[in-house]
Amino acid sequence: MKPDKVLHQIYANLETLKHHGDVLASAIQNSLRIIVAGGDGTAGWLLGVISDLKLPHPPPVATVPLGTGNNLPFSFGWGKKNPGTDHRSVLSFLEQVKNAKEMKIDSWHIIMRMRAPKEGPCDPIGPLELPHSLHAFHRISETDKLSVEGYHTYRGGFWNYFSMGLDAQVSYAFHSERKLHPEKFRNQLINQSTYLKLGCTKGWHFGSLFRPSSKNIAQLTKVMIMRKQGQWEDLNIPRSIGSIVCLNLPSFSGGFNPWGKPYRKKFHDRGLTPPFVDDGLIEIVGFRNALHGLVLLAPNGHGTRLAQANAVRFEFKKGAADHTFMRIDGEPWKQPLPVDDDTVMVEISHFGQVSMLATPFCRSKSMNEPSSPVTRYEEEENDSTEEGESPVAWEEKRKFGAADTFKYSDELDITQLS
Repeated sequence: MKPDKVLHQIYANLETLKHHGDVLASAIQNSLRIIVAGGDGTAGWLLGVISDLKLPHPPPVATVPLGTGNNLPFSFGWGKKNPGTDHRSVLSFLEQVKNAKEMKIDSWHIIMRMRAPKEGPCDPIGPLELPHSLHAFHRISETDKLSVEGYHTYRGGFWNYFSMGLDAQVSYAFHSERKLHPEKFRNQLINQSTYLKLGCTKGWHFGSLFRPSSKNIAQLTKVMIMRKQGQWEDLNIPRSIGSIVCLNLPSFSGGFNPWGKPYRKKFHDRGLTPPFVDDGLIEIVGFRNALHGLVLLAPNGHGTRLAQANAVRFEFKKGAADHTFMRIDGEPWKQPLPVDDDTVMVEISHFGQVSMLATPFCRSKSMNEPSSPVTRYEEEENDSTEEGESPVAWEEKRKFGAADTFKYSDELDITQLS
Protein backbone atom coordinates (compact mmCIF):
# COMPACT_ATOMS: atom_id res chain seq x y z
CA MET A 1 0.00 0.00 0.00
CA LYS A 2 1.22 3.53 -0.79
CA PRO A 3 2.59 5.47 2.23
CA ASP A 4 0.18 8.39 1.78
CA LYS A 5 -2.78 6.00 1.96
CA VAL A 6 -1.39 4.39 5.12
CA LEU A 7 -0.74 7.70 6.89
CA HIS A 8 -4.09 9.10 5.84
CA GLN A 9 -5.85 6.04 7.27
CA ILE A 10 -3.89 6.16 10.54
CA TYR A 11 -4.69 9.82 11.13
CA ALA A 12 -8.33 9.36 10.08
CA ASN A 13 -8.68 6.56 12.64
CA LEU A 14 -7.05 8.68 15.35
CA GLU A 15 -9.38 11.61 14.60
CA THR A 16 -12.38 9.28 14.80
CA LEU A 17 -11.21 7.93 18.16
CA LYS A 18 -10.67 11.46 19.48
CA HIS A 19 -14.18 12.40 18.35
CA HIS A 20 -15.56 9.51 20.41
CA GLY A 21 -13.66 10.60 23.52
CA ASP A 22 -10.66 8.27 23.41
CA VAL A 23 -8.12 10.02 25.66
CA LEU A 24 -5.19 8.00 24.29
CA ALA A 25 -5.75 9.00 20.66
CA SER A 26 -4.36 12.52 21.13
CA ALA A 27 -1.35 11.20 23.05
CA ILE A 28 -0.61 8.70 20.29
CA GLN A 29 -0.99 11.36 17.60
CA ASN A 30 1.37 13.74 19.39
CA SER A 31 4.02 11.10 20.09
CA LEU A 32 3.91 9.20 16.80
CA ARG A 33 7.32 8.71 15.17
CA ILE A 34 8.10 7.21 11.77
CA ILE A 35 11.05 5.03 10.82
CA VAL A 36 11.93 4.83 7.12
CA ALA A 37 14.34 2.12 6.00
CA GLY A 38 16.13 2.74 2.71
CA GLY A 39 18.29 5.23 0.89
CA ASP A 40 18.09 9.01 0.62
CA GLY A 41 15.57 8.81 -2.23
CA THR A 42 13.17 6.64 -0.21
CA ALA A 43 13.44 8.97 2.79
CA GLY A 44 12.84 12.00 0.56
CA TRP A 45 9.76 10.36 -0.93
CA LEU A 46 8.26 9.85 2.53
CA LEU A 47 9.11 13.41 3.61
CA GLY A 48 7.27 14.65 0.50
CA VAL A 49 4.24 12.54 1.42
CA ILE A 50 4.18 13.95 4.96
CA SER A 51 4.49 17.51 3.62
CA ASP A 52 1.69 17.08 1.10
CA LEU A 53 -0.81 15.48 3.49
CA LYS A 54 -0.88 18.58 5.75
CA LEU A 55 -1.30 16.39 8.83
CA PRO A 56 -2.51 18.03 12.08
CA HIS A 57 0.70 16.97 13.87
CA PRO A 58 3.25 15.82 11.24
CA PRO A 59 5.35 12.97 12.69
CA PRO A 60 9.13 13.33 12.85
CA VAL A 61 11.17 10.83 10.84
CA ALA A 62 14.13 8.61 11.72
CA THR A 63 16.09 6.92 8.94
CA VAL A 64 17.67 3.47 8.83
CA PRO A 65 20.74 3.80 6.54
CA LEU A 66 20.15 1.04 3.99
CA GLY A 67 21.11 2.99 0.85
CA THR A 68 24.43 3.66 -0.87
CA GLY A 69 25.18 7.27 0.13
CA ASN A 70 23.01 7.53 3.27
CA ASN A 71 23.63 11.26 3.54
CA LEU A 72 20.27 11.97 5.18
CA PRO A 73 20.65 9.51 8.10
CA PHE A 74 24.32 10.47 8.54
CA SER A 75 23.39 14.15 8.89
CA PHE A 76 21.21 13.33 11.89
CA GLY A 77 23.48 10.85 13.63
CA TRP A 78 22.02 7.54 12.41
CA GLY A 79 25.25 6.45 10.77
CA LYS A 80 26.08 5.32 7.24
CA LYS A 81 25.77 1.55 7.56
CA ASN A 82 23.01 -0.95 8.19
CA PRO A 83 22.68 -1.14 12.02
CA GLY A 84 21.87 -4.85 11.84
CA THR A 85 18.72 -6.96 11.93
CA ASP A 86 19.41 -9.17 14.94
CA HIS A 87 17.16 -8.79 18.00
CA ARG A 88 19.66 -6.78 20.04
CA SER A 89 20.45 -4.34 17.20
CA VAL A 90 16.77 -3.72 16.48
CA LEU A 91 15.99 -3.01 20.14
CA SER A 92 18.99 -0.69 20.36
CA PHE A 93 17.84 1.25 17.29
CA LEU A 94 14.28 1.55 18.61
CA GLU A 95 15.64 2.88 21.90
CA GLN A 96 17.58 5.53 19.98
CA VAL A 97 14.42 6.52 18.12
CA LYS A 98 12.53 6.80 21.39
CA ASN A 99 15.17 9.13 22.88
CA ALA A 100 15.95 11.13 19.73
CA LYS A 101 15.20 14.85 19.65
CA GLU A 102 13.08 16.54 17.00
CA MET A 103 14.81 18.94 14.62
CA LYS A 104 13.17 21.09 11.95
CA ILE A 105 14.82 21.20 8.53
CA ASP A 106 14.04 23.28 5.46
CA SER A 107 12.09 21.84 2.54
CA TRP A 108 13.05 22.90 -0.99
CA HIS A 109 10.56 23.10 -3.84
CA ILE A 110 11.84 22.47 -7.37
CA ILE A 111 10.23 23.35 -10.71
CA MET A 112 11.50 22.08 -14.08
CA ARG A 113 10.05 23.28 -17.38
CA MET A 114 10.94 22.22 -20.92
CA ARG A 115 9.42 22.38 -24.40
CA ALA A 116 7.13 19.50 -25.33
CA PRO A 117 8.70 17.56 -28.27
CA LYS A 118 7.06 17.97 -31.67
CA GLU A 119 7.47 14.27 -32.38
CA GLY A 120 8.50 11.10 -30.58
CA PRO A 121 7.51 10.17 -26.99
CA CYS A 122 5.05 12.45 -25.19
CA ASP A 123 7.50 13.05 -22.37
CA PRO A 124 10.86 14.82 -22.90
CA ILE A 125 12.37 12.44 -20.37
CA GLY A 126 11.56 8.81 -21.14
CA PRO A 127 9.26 7.44 -18.39
CA LEU A 128 11.60 4.58 -17.59
CA GLU A 129 14.48 7.04 -17.15
CA LEU A 130 12.83 8.82 -14.25
CA PRO A 131 14.44 8.08 -10.86
CA HIS A 132 12.62 6.89 -7.77
CA SER A 133 12.62 10.41 -6.35
CA LEU A 134 10.48 11.60 -9.24
CA HIS A 135 7.56 9.95 -7.54
CA ALA A 136 7.57 13.36 -5.86
CA PHE A 137 8.47 15.28 -8.99
CA HIS A 138 5.48 14.77 -11.26
CA ARG A 139 4.21 16.53 -14.33
CA ILE A 140 1.65 19.11 -13.22
CA SER A 141 -1.85 19.31 -14.66
CA GLU A 142 -2.68 21.65 -17.54
CA THR A 143 -4.99 23.65 -15.25
CA ASP A 144 -2.18 24.50 -12.81
CA LYS A 145 -1.06 28.14 -12.93
CA LEU A 146 2.53 26.95 -13.37
CA SER A 147 1.59 25.20 -16.61
CA VAL A 148 2.70 26.91 -19.84
CA GLU A 149 1.16 25.93 -23.17
CA GLY A 150 3.55 23.90 -25.31
CA TYR A 151 5.78 23.03 -22.33
CA HIS A 152 6.01 20.17 -19.89
CA THR A 153 6.36 21.34 -16.29
CA TYR A 154 7.48 19.09 -13.45
CA ARG A 155 7.72 19.83 -9.77
CA GLY A 156 8.80 18.16 -6.57
CA GLY A 157 10.97 18.65 -3.51
CA PHE A 158 14.21 17.74 -1.82
CA TRP A 159 15.67 17.99 1.66
CA ASN A 160 19.40 17.37 1.26
CA TYR A 161 20.73 18.47 -2.13
CA PHE A 162 20.27 19.11 -5.82
CA SER A 163 23.37 18.56 -7.93
CA MET A 164 24.32 18.77 -11.59
CA GLY A 165 27.38 17.76 -13.59
CA LEU A 166 30.10 15.20 -13.03
CA ASP A 167 28.89 13.80 -9.70
CA ALA A 168 25.38 13.29 -11.07
CA GLN A 169 26.85 11.57 -14.14
CA VAL A 170 28.65 9.05 -11.92
CA SER A 171 25.46 8.48 -9.91
CA TYR A 172 23.47 7.96 -13.12
CA ALA A 173 25.99 5.38 -14.35
CA PHE A 174 25.68 3.53 -11.03
CA HIS A 175 21.87 3.53 -11.08
CA SER A 176 21.78 2.44 -14.73
CA GLU A 177 24.10 -0.46 -13.99
CA ARG A 178 21.99 -1.45 -10.98
CA LYS A 179 18.83 -1.47 -13.12
CA LEU A 180 20.50 -3.74 -15.68
CA HIS A 181 22.07 -6.12 -13.13
CA PRO A 182 20.15 -5.90 -9.84
CA GLU A 183 21.59 -9.24 -8.70
CA LYS A 184 25.03 -7.59 -8.41
CA PHE A 185 23.84 -4.88 -6.02
CA ARG A 186 22.50 -6.71 -3.00
CA ASN A 187 25.30 -5.84 -0.61
CA GLN A 188 25.80 -2.33 0.77
CA LEU A 189 29.62 -2.59 0.86
CA ILE A 190 29.77 -3.90 -2.72
CA ASN A 191 27.46 -1.11 -3.85
CA GLN A 192 29.73 1.53 -2.32
CA SER A 193 32.90 0.04 -3.87
CA THR A 194 31.19 -0.16 -7.28
CA TYR A 195 30.23 3.50 -6.95
CA LEU A 196 33.86 4.42 -6.26
CA LYS A 197 35.05 2.47 -9.31
CA LEU A 198 32.57 4.26 -11.53
CA GLY A 199 33.77 7.58 -10.11
CA CYS A 200 37.30 6.70 -11.19
CA THR A 201 36.30 5.62 -14.71
CA LYS A 202 34.21 8.77 -15.25
CA GLY A 203 37.12 11.00 -14.25
CA TRP A 204 35.42 12.49 -11.17
CA HIS A 205 38.19 11.38 -8.81
CA PHE A 206 41.23 10.78 -10.99
CA GLY A 207 40.83 12.78 -14.18
CA SER A 208 43.50 15.07 -15.55
CA LEU A 209 44.48 17.72 -13.02
CA PHE A 210 45.20 20.37 -15.64
CA ARG A 211 42.64 19.79 -18.40
CA PRO A 212 39.44 21.81 -17.89
CA SER A 213 36.04 20.24 -18.49
CA SER A 214 34.64 20.39 -22.03
CA LYS A 215 31.17 20.67 -20.50
CA ASN A 216 31.64 22.97 -17.54
CA ILE A 217 28.69 24.48 -15.72
CA ALA A 218 29.28 28.00 -17.05
CA GLN A 219 28.94 26.71 -20.63
CA LEU A 220 25.83 24.68 -19.89
CA THR A 221 23.68 27.12 -17.98
CA LYS A 222 23.04 30.61 -16.72
CA VAL A 223 22.71 30.60 -12.91
CA MET A 224 20.68 33.18 -11.00
CA ILE A 225 20.12 33.46 -7.26
CA MET A 226 17.73 35.33 -4.98
CA ARG A 227 19.21 36.74 -1.78
CA LYS A 228 16.38 39.23 -1.18
CA GLN A 229 12.75 38.52 -1.87
CA GLY A 230 11.85 39.20 -5.51
CA GLN A 231 15.37 40.26 -6.57
CA TRP A 232 17.17 37.88 -8.93
CA GLU A 233 20.86 38.39 -9.64
CA ASP A 234 23.35 36.58 -11.84
CA LEU A 235 25.79 34.22 -10.12
CA ASN A 236 29.23 34.11 -11.68
CA ILE A 237 30.40 30.51 -12.11
CA PRO A 238 34.16 30.03 -12.73
CA ARG A 239 34.80 28.21 -16.00
CA SER A 240 36.72 25.51 -14.14
CA ILE A 241 33.59 24.32 -12.30
CA GLY A 242 32.36 20.96 -13.65
CA SER A 243 29.80 20.14 -10.96
CA ILE A 244 27.50 22.29 -8.84
CA VAL A 245 25.70 21.34 -5.61
CA CYS A 246 22.84 23.17 -3.88
CA LEU A 247 23.19 21.84 -0.35
CA ASN A 248 20.82 21.93 2.61
CA LEU A 249 22.46 19.40 4.96
CA PRO A 250 26.13 18.91 5.93
CA SER A 251 26.46 15.53 4.18
CA PHE A 252 27.06 14.80 0.51
CA SER A 253 28.52 11.92 -1.47
CA GLY A 254 28.74 9.51 1.45
CA GLY A 255 29.18 11.87 4.40
CA PHE A 256 31.43 14.69 3.15
CA ASN A 257 30.62 18.35 3.82
CA PRO A 258 31.29 20.37 0.63
CA TRP A 259 30.68 23.72 2.36
CA GLY A 260 33.23 23.02 5.09
CA LYS A 261 33.83 25.37 8.01
CA PRO A 262 34.93 28.82 6.80
CA TYR A 263 36.77 31.16 9.12
CA ARG A 264 34.58 33.79 10.77
CA LYS A 265 36.39 36.59 8.89
CA LYS A 266 35.60 34.94 5.54
CA PHE A 267 31.95 34.73 6.58
CA HIS A 268 31.88 38.44 7.32
CA ASP A 269 33.83 39.58 4.25
CA ARG A 270 31.64 37.65 1.82
CA GLY A 271 28.33 38.27 3.55
CA LEU A 272 27.90 34.60 4.46
CA THR A 273 26.19 33.14 7.51
CA PRO A 274 26.77 29.82 9.35
CA PRO A 275 25.05 26.97 7.46
CA PHE A 276 22.00 25.99 9.50
CA VAL A 277 19.49 23.43 8.26
CA ASP A 278 16.49 25.59 9.22
CA ASP A 279 17.53 29.11 8.15
CA GLY A 280 15.76 29.24 4.78
CA LEU A 281 19.09 29.43 2.93
CA ILE A 282 20.72 26.90 0.64
CA GLU A 283 24.49 26.68 0.20
CA ILE A 284 25.79 26.58 -3.40
CA VAL A 285 29.13 24.83 -3.92
CA GLY A 286 31.15 24.08 -7.05
CA PHE A 287 33.75 21.43 -7.88
CA ARG A 288 36.30 21.36 -10.66
CA ASN A 289 37.24 18.29 -12.65
CA ALA A 290 39.86 15.86 -11.57
CA LEU A 291 41.19 15.85 -8.04
CA HIS A 292 39.09 18.64 -6.59
CA GLY A 293 36.62 16.17 -5.08
CA LEU A 294 39.45 14.59 -3.13
CA VAL A 295 39.92 17.76 -1.06
CA LEU A 296 36.89 16.60 0.92
CA LEU A 297 39.08 13.87 2.37
CA ALA A 298 41.21 16.51 4.11
CA PRO A 299 40.16 17.61 7.64
CA ASN A 300 39.11 21.09 6.49
CA GLY A 301 38.51 20.28 2.82
CA HIS A 302 35.68 21.96 0.96
CA GLY A 303 34.49 22.84 -2.52
CA THR A 304 34.39 26.30 -4.09
CA ARG A 305 31.85 28.26 -2.02
CA LEU A 306 29.77 30.19 -4.53
CA ALA A 307 26.84 31.66 -2.59
CA GLN A 308 23.99 31.27 -0.11
CA ALA A 309 20.49 32.05 -1.35
CA ASN A 310 16.75 31.76 -0.76
CA ALA A 311 16.21 30.57 -4.34
CA VAL A 312 18.27 29.40 -7.33
CA ARG A 313 17.41 29.32 -11.03
CA PHE A 314 19.19 27.50 -13.87
CA GLU A 315 18.43 28.46 -17.48
CA PHE A 316 19.73 26.20 -20.25
CA LYS A 317 19.85 27.28 -23.88
CA LYS A 318 21.02 25.59 -27.06
CA GLY A 319 24.78 25.35 -27.00
CA ALA A 320 27.39 23.23 -25.31
CA ALA A 321 25.61 19.86 -25.04
CA ASP A 322 22.39 18.01 -25.84
CA HIS A 323 22.04 16.72 -22.27
CA THR A 324 23.44 16.91 -18.77
CA PHE A 325 22.98 14.89 -15.58
CA MET A 326 21.09 15.97 -12.46
CA ARG A 327 20.12 14.39 -9.17
CA ILE A 328 18.11 15.21 -6.07
CA ASP A 329 18.83 13.46 -2.77
CA GLY A 330 20.85 10.69 -4.38
CA GLU A 331 18.48 9.93 -7.28
CA PRO A 332 19.86 10.88 -10.74
CA TRP A 333 18.41 11.39 -14.19
CA LYS A 334 19.64 12.28 -17.67
CA GLN A 335 18.27 15.72 -18.52
CA PRO A 336 17.73 16.65 -22.20
CA LEU A 337 18.88 20.18 -23.07
CA PRO A 338 17.46 22.48 -25.77
CA VAL A 339 18.09 21.54 -29.41
CA ASP A 340 16.58 24.78 -30.74
CA ASP A 341 16.07 28.28 -29.38
CA ASP A 342 13.91 27.22 -26.43
CA THR A 343 14.97 27.22 -22.79
CA VAL A 344 14.99 24.49 -20.16
CA MET A 345 14.46 26.03 -16.74
CA VAL A 346 15.06 24.58 -13.26
CA GLU A 347 14.11 26.71 -10.26
CA ILE A 348 14.64 25.90 -6.57
CA SER A 349 12.91 27.81 -3.76
CA HIS A 350 12.34 27.42 -0.03
CA PHE A 351 9.00 25.96 0.99
CA GLY A 352 8.24 25.10 4.60
CA GLN A 353 9.91 22.63 6.93
CA VAL A 354 9.66 19.01 8.07
CA SER A 355 10.70 17.33 11.34
CA MET A 356 13.57 14.86 11.56
CA LEU A 357 14.73 12.81 14.53
CA ALA A 358 18.33 13.41 15.59
CA THR A 359 20.68 11.44 17.86
CA PRO A 360 23.44 13.00 20.04
CA PHE A 361 25.82 12.34 17.10
CA CYS A 362 23.85 14.68 14.82
CA ARG A 363 26.05 16.75 12.48
CA SER A 364 23.31 19.18 11.44
CA LYS A 365 23.05 22.54 13.21
CA SER A 366 19.85 24.39 14.02
CA MET A 367 19.38 28.12 14.54
CA ASN A 368 17.39 27.28 17.67
CA GLU A 369 20.13 25.30 19.39
CA PRO A 370 21.52 27.07 22.49
CA SER A 371 25.06 26.32 21.26
CA SER A 372 24.49 28.04 17.93
CA PRO A 373 26.07 31.51 17.56
CA VAL A 374 22.82 32.88 16.16
CA THR A 375 19.54 31.97 17.82
CA ARG A 376 17.15 33.38 15.26
CA TYR A 377 17.32 35.39 12.05
CA GLU A 378 14.81 38.11 11.36
CA GLU A 379 12.29 36.72 8.93
CA GLU A 380 10.78 38.99 6.32
CA GLU A 381 7.04 38.88 5.89
CA ASN A 382 6.50 37.09 2.62
CA ASP A 383 3.06 36.54 1.21
CA SER A 384 3.85 34.57 -1.92
CA THR A 385 0.21 34.20 -2.91
CA GLU A 386 -0.32 35.73 -6.35
CA GLU A 387 -2.86 38.51 -6.70
CA GLY A 388 -6.33 37.06 -7.19
CA GLU A 389 -5.25 33.56 -6.23
CA SER A 390 -6.86 31.87 -3.24
CA PRO A 391 -4.71 30.36 -0.46
CA VAL A 392 -6.16 26.95 -1.29
CA ALA A 393 -5.04 27.25 -4.92
CA TRP A 394 -1.60 28.38 -3.78
CA GLU A 395 -1.22 25.39 -1.47
CA GLU A 396 -2.21 23.03 -4.27
CA LYS A 397 0.22 24.73 -6.62
CA ARG A 398 3.10 24.36 -4.16
CA LYS A 399 2.61 20.73 -3.21
CA PHE A 400 5.58 18.44 -3.74
CA GLY A 401 3.37 15.90 -5.47
CA ALA A 402 4.48 12.93 -3.39
CA ALA A 403 1.08 12.13 -1.95
CA ASP A 404 -1.26 10.18 -4.23
CA THR A 405 0.83 11.14 -7.27
CA PHE A 406 3.44 8.96 -8.89
CA LYS A 407 5.49 9.05 -12.05
CA TYR A 408 2.93 6.86 -13.84
CA SER A 409 -0.84 7.08 -13.59
CA ASP A 410 -2.67 3.95 -12.43
CA GLU A 411 -4.06 3.53 -15.94
CA LEU A 412 -0.60 3.40 -17.57
CA ASP A 413 0.74 -0.08 -18.26
CA ILE A 414 4.52 0.33 -17.89
CA THR A 415 5.08 -3.10 -19.45
CA GLN A 416 4.10 -1.54 -22.78
CA LEU A 417 6.82 1.11 -22.55
CA SER A 418 10.18 0.58 -24.23
